[in-house]
Amino acid sequence: MTKYIGKRFLQSIIAIWGITLIVFLVLNVAGDPITLMLPPTASFEEMEALRQKLGYNDPLIVQYWRFLSNALRGDFGQSYNYNEPALSVVLERVPATVTLAVTAFIISLLIGIPTGILSAVKRNSVLDTMIRSFALLGQCVPAFWLGIMLMLFFSVKLKWLPTSGFQSWNALILPSLTLGLFSAATITRMLRSNMIEIMGKEYIDTARAKGLQNTIVIMKHAFKNALSTILTVMGLQIAGLLGGAVITETVFAWPGIGRLLVQSINNSDFMVVEVIVIIMATSFVVVNFIVDILYCIINPRIKLQ
Repeated sequence: MTKYIGKRFLQSIIAIWGITLIVFLVLNVAGDPITLMLPPTASFEEMEALRQKLGYNDPLIVQYWRFLSNALRGDFGQSYNYNEPALSVVLERVPATVTLAVTAFIISLLIGIPTGILSAVKRNSVLDTMIRSFALLGQCVPAFWLGIMLMLFFSVKLKWLPTSGFQSWNALILPSLTLGLFSAATITRMLRSNMIEIMGKEYIDTARAKGLQNTIVIMKHAFKNALSTILTVMGLQIAGLLGGAVITETVFAWPGIGRLLVQSINNSDFMVVEVIVIIMATSFVVVNFIVDILYCIINPRIKLQ
């Protein structure tokens, strides 16, 4: 177990290091930050002097080492647009994104788990067909289109909910529903597939032969074993919700890091883009590391080969 955790931890560290390298290289070829720091009337000599002062004339390996050293201390430089430390600008938006992602994940579980179980138990019935159709539709519909449709119906037509912003709790409903329905559809389809496979196992027939109630057989034996299989999918959904929030936050003008990322790309605010991409990618790696550990705990038969 210790060896397994140690190997997964080492792999996570290497993955995070690779993320920082890719982000640094991509943003260094995306444009010249010096042109954003100085006015358009600045002379070539002034630009070269500032480039020399900030170390942009140094070899790329030296620049990366300086970037990595500063990043380990939490220093990602100044935001060109906000004239504040880039990390502080991003951290101010993190709570809004986490609130949205957690709420969307809860919605996806509340919808995905019951529908997945019902679809498996009522296999090939009318209810199963309806659930599978809605699940397929939920995975096909683009998030921006769904968000706009929900906004037009519940906000513009019925005037029940606000169209955008984060002024009150009810402003959370539409964006979290938009973000959570895709994950709910994925969980439904995966859980249904695993439940059907497990319900065909011999130990399920044995449990029924012992006279156990159907509810106990489904929840204690079938669902429990299916849960360990889809745990990885749930972990990926949590991390995916943070990345998927980019589109949803833009549609609903949600003050999170997703919307900030779009604004920073449009404004060529490279420092802020670096921080957001690294935070999103690191959260994805960390969630997967936690899922690996939980999967090993839930299913003790897992062995590190």
